[in-house]
Amino acid sequence: MTTNAIITAGGNSSRFGNKNKLLEKINGIEVIKYTVDAFRYAKIDKIIVCANRSIIADLENLFSNYENVVIIEGGNTRQQSVYNGLKYEKCDYVLIHDGARPIITTEIINICAEMVKEIKALSVMTKTIDTIKEVENGRIVRTIDRSKLYNTQTPQAFEYDLILKAHQKFEGKNFTDDAGMLEELGETVYVIDGSYRNIKITTQSDIELAKVYLTQI
Repeated sequence: MTTNAIITAGGNSSRFGNKNKLLEKINGIEVIKYTVDAFRYAKIDKIIVCANRSIIADLENLFSNYENVVIIEGGNTRQQSVYNGLKYEKCDYVLIHDGARPIITTEIINICAEMVKEIKALSVMTKTIDTIKEVENGRIVRTIDRSKLYNTQTPQAFEYDLILKAHQKFEGKNFTDDAGMLEELGETVYVIDGSYRNIKITTQSDIELAKVYLTQI
C-alpha cells in the first residue's frame, strides 16, 4: 500500500505582498520547508509539491537533497494543482495539504495516513468557537447555531481512486477543498480533530503568529 502527499504551492500570494509567502522565512527557515519536513518524517512514500511556475527553481534548489520530494507545476487554481498532482503518480491513498500551513504536525499526518485506510475520506477540522452571524447588506439577519459548525483545515486524506474520480468529474470547476468535491458526489467524508495552531498563512500578520507557534514546537 502506497501513500503519497500532494502539497499545493501554486498560488501567487497576492494578499501577502511582493514575495511568495511560501519562501518567506520564519526563524531562518522557509514556510514551505516547515510544511514539507512535517511530511518528510511521516509515513508518506512520496511528496508531490504542485508549485507556481515562478518558484519551481527555488523549490528544486531547496529540496535538492530530499529523495522522496518531487516538484511539478501546479495549475491556475488550487483544484487544478491537486489534479496535476493526482495525475503525476498513482498510489493507494493520498493526503492533500496546503503548503501555507507550516505548523502541521507529523503526528496528525500519521493519524490521517492510518485512518484513511479504514474510512476512505477524511478532513482535519476544528470546531467553530466564534459566534457566527449571517449578514445581508450590512445588516445581521440571524445568528447561526455553531454547535454543528467546523472550520476546515488540511490535510485531507482519501482513497486515491475515489478522489481521482471526483477530480475527473468536476474538472474545470473551482472547488476550494477536495472534501467538498466528494460531498457533491454524495460520498461520506469523516472528521478528524485538528489544531487551532494549524493556521494558513495568508497575510504578513500570519507570519508573526506562526513565528510564535513554531518557536514553541
